[in-house]
Amino acid sequence: MTRPLVSVKNLTRVFDVSKPWLNRVIERLPKARLTAVSDVSFDIPERQVYALVGESGSGKSTIGKMIVGLLNPSDGVVEVEGIDLSRETDPAKVDKVRSDIQMIFQDPFASLNPRWKVRDIIVEPVAARGGDTKGMAERLLEQVGLSAEDAGKFPHEFSGGQRQRICIARALASEPKLIVCDEPTSALDVSVQAQVLNLMSDLKDEFGLTYLFITHDLTVVQHMADRVGVLYLGRLVEEAAPGTLFERPAHPYTQMLLAAAPKMDGFGREVEPPKGEIPDPINPPPGCAFNPRCPLADDRCRSERPELREVEGSRVACHYAERALALMAEAEPA
Repeated sequence: MTRPLVSVKNLTRVFDVSKPWLNRVIERLPKARLTAVSDVSFDIPERQVYALVGESGSGKSTIGKMIVGLLNPSDGVVEVEGIDLSRETDPAKVDKVRSDIQMIFQDPFASLNPRWKVRDIIVEPVAARGGDTKGMAERLLEQVGLSAEDAGKFPHEFSGGQRQRICIARALASEPKLIVCDEPTSALDVSVQAQVLNLMSDLKDEFGLTYLFITHDLTVVQHMADRVGVLYLGRLVEEAAPGTLFERPAHPYTQMLLAAAPKMDGFGREVEPPKGEIPDPINPPPGCAFNPRCPLADDRCRSERPELREVEGSRVACHYAERALALMAEAEPA
């Protein structure tokens, strides 16, 4: 097998969220540490789309920032093209890998400099390295479905969907291999979301791109991702191909996420979503972190943390994944 473009191994990130030293002395408080990501491992093959999904606070964006090098891991390894950016000492290798990575952020307006014209925004990654930028902005704008004349405008002159297309054009400017997309469509209307997702899919095929797609919405990645990882409280609880994940989710949390999608019953009333909230990440529950919300939880779940294992085509961190699948099959209408 060929080496994956991105390899994440036992990735962990801990943040110190303690009060200032004097407050802790006066109040006799210990240091407080928040484990945002805990022992996460996955690979992204070249020209594939890997989606990380989960509720807010599950650690998705933290993983994305560690992959692009904005954060260093507390433990574990992130390798892009076989290079660990947090440990590599050869500046030339680090510079080469960094030029192959770009990021698209959630808010397309906040990530664009309002004082710069679109032309300057798009060519900045190349201009910073002394590359030739003549005609680049105009060409990229046309490739993302805008007009070459838009290069002379400012960000405030565009709609949200158009701004996100400008962000995509900027990401393409340095000819990257990997683009990390952090909730790239969540700030857009549903119809515009579809347009942007279709554009990103077309660009992936045209330029041979690899995507890490970060989102809280499972349905957004159903038809786009080649592999989906589900995060809960910083841990990977399930990983599978989209078809398997949507047809036979094996982890109770994944089943809950799918059940929580907006639905109507036979009388046109909204079906009540599952109850419960993510536990405090500073003081997570022992054993399986999902046990306070899980209908299958027992004493074993409350004391023993499950490890990822193969169950019917998925990697699942659940002691009772087979039982969860059986109960789901029984609940389905004949």
